[in-house]
Amino acid sequence: MPTPPSAFRELTDPIPHPVVQAPMAGGASCPELAAAVGEAGGLGFLAAGYKTPQAMAEEIGRLRRLTDRPFGVNLFLPQPATADAAAVDAYRAHLAGEAARYGVEPGGTEGPGDDAWEEKLAILLADPVPLVSFTFGCPSRQVLERFAAAGTRTMVTATSVAEARAAQEAGADAVCLQGIEAGGHQGTHQDDPSAGTCGGTGLLTLLAQVREAVRLPIVASGGLMRGGQIAAVLAAGATAAQLGTAFLVTPESGAHPLHKRAMTDPAFDRTELTRAFSGRPARGLVNRFIREHGPYAPAAYPQVHRLTAGLRKAAAGAGDPQAMALWAGQGHRLARELAAGDLVEVLVAELDAAREALA
Repeated sequence: MPTPPSAFRELTDPIPHPVVQAPMAGGASCPELAAAVGEAGGLGFLAAGYKTPQAMAEEIGRLRRLTDRPFGVNLFLPQPATADAAAVDAYRAHLAGEAARYGVEPGGTEGPGDDAWEEKLAILLADPVPLVSFTFGCPSRQVLERFAAAGTRTMVTATSVAEARAAQEAGADAVCLQGIEAGGHQGTHQDDPSAGTCGGTGLLTLLAQVREAVRLPIVASGGLMRGGQIAAVLAAGATAAQLGTAFLVTPESGAHPLHKRAMTDPAFDRTELTRAFSGRPARGLVNRFIREHGPYAPAAYPQVHRLTAGLRKAAAGAGDPQAMALWAGQGHRLARELAAGDLVEVLVAELDAAREALA
């Protein structure tokens, strides 16, 4: 299905390269990384998930002082309060050994469940940014129309044809299509506990399905680490490629040094989808915590995220990656320790070479 001219293309046309740095919540996607990618001709992103509205605004200000290039900000959608309290309490008890190991009790599970949604919307509408993307759901048409009126383009993360259609019907400017290969959280609009952590479709298959179902520009995401892979998704109909794990190891990334080193450490030889750290399916390097606790973690986000936050922080402070959330895509062993700008240049050179080979 051909893609018509769109407001999203008006944003991306001035960006020289079809390379998007993924918004990685938890600190990796900092202003320095987004600025470096933007200055190299890609599109940088900030991640507002888990941050207070004030911290989000401060990061946007820092990024604007570093670069005048276009950038995006990612928001988490509010999540319904459907967690099974008894299952969460049982998981707390299951983590007693971790508390003893690190000398930190599991955190409380109560707190605002909407990630300060309204406050963040107010900030972004009062001081608009070029692009806002959404994860864990699709905003209402009214919200998307407010962003459009403010001059902000919008993009909704989707992991299925149905979710991509929902984004189109709501009036989004683009869809970020996430394959099962992607690191970090799967951006599913509804977390179905009965689906476990095994569901999902590979990026190229999903891209072909969505390309025939919607007319929105597509940013392809999931396991992309080389320019040749970018060429493949562009040839399959994507407008651009979004990479997270590839940028996580750059010096500009705000990821913990232990996380960066683990990407290519032979001790971490595979990834797995797990609820162990947050209660939502997320792909990370398999470590002791995932092996011991993943099978027992309930579908309870953000309660499990709050429950394990102190344990994860204590493990990092102790220099122990075995209880950290080492989010990573399936291509993590292909990570290259290059400066972010240099990585963009290498990816573009590989993309050009792949295109020439196919010409």
